[in-house]
Amino acid sequence: MSRHLSILLLETDTLPVPDRSDHDRPSSAFHKLLTRCGTTQNPPISVSLTPCYVVGPDSDPSVESHPELPDISSLDKYTGVLITGSKHDAHDNAPWIRALLAWLRDAWQAHPHLRFSGVCFGHQILSRLLGGHVDRHPETWELAYTEIKLSPIGQRLFDAEQIGLHMMHQDHVVTAPVDTSKVDSGKEKRRVAVWGSSKDCEVQGLYACRRILTSQGHLGYDEAMVRESIEQHEKQGTLEKGSEETERAKEKSELEHDGDVVGGAVVRFFAGLDDEIEVE
Repeated sequence: MSRHLSILLLETDTLPVPDRSDHDRPSSAFHKLLTRCGTTQNPPISVSLTPCYVVGPDSDPSVESHPELPDISSLDKYTGVLITGSKHDAHDNAPWIRALLAWLRDAWQAHPHLRFSGVCFGHQILSRLLGGHVDRHPETWELAYTEIKLSPIGQRLFDAEQIGLHMMHQDHVVTAPVDTSKVDSGKEKRRVAVWGSSKDCEVQGLYACRRILTSQGHLGYDEAMVRESIEQHEKQGTLEKGSEETERAKEKSELEHDGDVVGGAVVRFFAGLDDEIEVE
């Protein structure tokens, strides 16, 4: 078990509220979240993040060339890899997404000690890596505070029967992977469990002991970030401005969610504190 975590953070977008200097990049928001959650452990766990922006020019015109992902041989120094949320589609086949999937597969297979976590897009891309099916929901979005019913594994991870997280997604994991056999073989293969479900999204997160813990919900989102995300989608026309759905979501953005509860579980997962939670 480790009392210091060194996390490689793969940034797949910028954050809402760009005029707030403390929220200009996902790395700053994740560092605050995980540091705060680490201090609540007994004894405390410290966290350092190494950010790496991975979106290519095919999706981000401000990027002049395809980013170079860290050399696979350099990953021994990290406890794990965390992938952020994104406005881009995890089911897309843009060159940078194909490159990210190939890199994740190589990293997973070359470093059995590495643990992987992801939020929203990160959750979906890791699901895809393991053989899950990701697509756009045909009918609805999940926006702002959303109640999640926990499975037995989720109840053990979060010490609760139900939690609530802020959401901002239409893409979702339609079919979850059942194990890690797409990237592992033999004794390395582990079973994968879904830790929670909501009314409109059956796969709110994945867990495999010592390897993966993901969340569809945004752990570090606050009211301002939820509202800004909704307003950006309204301007882009992806959400109908003034609709009952978006107005209700803006109201729900004021609710306190359980981001720190899930963030604490992510810290414990990376530190190996919950390794006794096995998927049967």
